[in-house]
Amino acid sequence: MKKEGHPKYVEAKIHCGCGNTFMTRSTAGNMQVDICSNCHPFYTGKQRLIDTGGRVDRFNRRFGLAQPKQG
Repeated sequence: MKKEGHPKYVEAKIHCGCGNTFMTRSTAGNMQVDICSNCHPFYTGKQRLIDTGGRVDRFNRRFGLAQPKQG
Protein backbone atom coordinates (compact mmCIF):
# COMPACT_ATOMS: atom_id res chain seq x y z
CA MET A 1 0.00 0.00 0.00
CA LYS A 2 1.33 3.44 -0.92
CA LYS A 3 2.01 5.81 1.97
CA GLU A 4 1.03 8.89 -0.07
CA GLY A 5 -2.49 7.55 -0.66
CA HIS A 6 -3.89 8.48 2.73
CA PRO A 7 -4.31 11.93 4.31
CA LYS A 8 -2.64 12.82 7.60
CA TYR A 9 -4.80 11.97 10.63
CA VAL A 10 -3.77 14.55 13.24
CA GLU A 11 -4.93 15.94 16.59
CA ALA A 12 -7.56 18.64 16.07
CA LYS A 13 -9.02 21.21 18.44
CA ILE A 14 -12.75 21.80 17.88
CA HIS A 15 -14.25 25.17 18.92
CA CYS A 16 -18.04 25.40 19.21
CA GLY A 17 -20.14 28.56 19.01
CA CYS A 18 -21.32 27.94 22.59
CA GLY A 19 -17.73 28.19 23.86
CA ASN A 20 -17.09 24.48 24.31
CA THR A 21 -13.67 23.28 23.15
CA PHE A 22 -12.51 19.69 22.89
CA MET A 23 -9.78 17.64 21.25
CA THR A 24 -10.27 14.87 18.69
CA ARG A 25 -8.50 13.53 15.63
CA SER A 26 -9.28 14.63 12.10
CA THR A 27 -7.88 14.86 8.61
CA ALA A 28 -9.12 18.48 8.41
CA GLY A 29 -7.20 19.87 11.41
CA ASN A 30 -8.65 22.50 13.76
CA MET A 31 -12.30 23.40 13.19
CA GLN A 32 -14.91 25.99 14.20
CA VAL A 33 -18.43 24.49 14.47
CA ASP A 34 -21.80 26.11 15.13
CA ILE A 35 -23.25 23.42 17.37
CA CYS A 36 -21.87 20.51 19.40
CA SER A 37 -23.22 17.76 21.63
CA ASN A 38 -22.87 20.11 24.62
CA CYS A 39 -25.39 22.63 23.23
CA HIS A 40 -27.44 20.60 20.68
CA PRO A 41 -31.13 20.46 21.73
CA PHE A 42 -31.38 16.70 21.09
CA TYR A 43 -28.55 15.87 23.48
CA THR A 44 -29.42 18.44 26.16
CA GLY A 45 -33.09 17.41 26.37
CA LYS A 46 -34.32 20.91 25.55
CA GLN A 47 -35.74 19.96 22.16
CA ARG A 48 -39.16 21.41 21.48
CA LEU A 49 -41.69 20.60 18.85
CA ILE A 50 -42.65 23.88 17.24
CA ASP A 51 -46.26 23.92 16.09
CA THR A 52 -46.53 26.22 13.08
CA GLY A 53 -50.12 27.06 12.31
CA GLY A 54 -51.58 23.99 14.04
CA ARG A 55 -49.78 21.49 11.84
CA VAL A 56 -49.10 19.06 14.68
CA ASP A 57 -52.76 19.10 15.81
CA ARG A 58 -53.95 18.66 12.23
CA PHE A 59 -51.60 15.70 11.77
CA ASN A 60 -52.80 14.09 15.01
CA ARG A 61 -56.47 14.54 14.04
CA ARG A 62 -55.88 13.25 10.54
CA PHE A 63 -54.17 10.04 11.61
CA GLY A 64 -56.14 9.49 14.84
CA LEU A 65 -53.24 9.76 17.22
CA ALA A 66 -53.92 10.30 20.92
CA GLN A 67 -53.77 13.87 22.16
CA PRO A 68 -51.08 14.53 24.80
CA LYS A 69 -52.48 15.15 28.24
CA GLN A 70 -51.90 18.63 29.57
CA GLY A 71 -51.56 18.78 33.28
